[in-house]
Amino acid sequence: MLRMTQEDGDLDSLVRKRIRALRVAQGWSLEELATRARVSQSTLSRIENGRRRLALDQLVTLARALDTSLDQLVETAADDVLISPVIDAAHGLMRWPVRADPGLSVVRQRMTDPPPDNPARMRAHPGREWLVVLSGTAVLLLGNRRMRVETNQAAEFPTMLPHAIGAEGGPCEILGIFDRDARRGHQRGDDA
Repeated sequence: MLRMTQEDGDLDSLVRKRIRALRVAQGWSLEELATRARVSQSTLSRIENGRRRLALDQLVTLARALDTSLDQLVETAADDVLISPVIDAAHGLMRWPVRADPGLSVVRQRMTDPPPDNPARMRAHPGREWLVVLSGTAVLLLGNRRMRVETNQAAEFPTMLPHAIGAEGGPCEILGIFDRDARRGHQRGDDA
């Protein structure tokens, strides 16, 4: 005989709440979701309010009807929601691990120097990079282009183009997001 633990009960309750919340967020009635999931309205009502056992086949059908995955529907809440940065004092950076994709890296950086005048100091490497200017004005050199990126503006670019970033008119603070290849390219450049 299987016994339900407290954690199982918590997950069961969480899944039921998610089903209802996703339905309500879509603006759907019980009847509309039941039709989309091909279950009766009374069955869906009993699933949402805990009077019917959750069956895997119904969860798969409901997840599909709610335009989500089974994994997302049954995902447990993480206790460690807050992420502390890792300080890289040698390069003046703060890095945050991104759990959604182990290949992504997030770096917060305060820049005071303008971008290099010498094109030979621009980097090119495999990958993709995104940056958001948190304060001040950044200058992005990308190939032969020079672009001003101001507070609350963002840029996305392939890192195979020679690129460099610097500040204009005083310090700026940026949040950079690097895919795995771009992160490796920057780490190799930092070591050189």
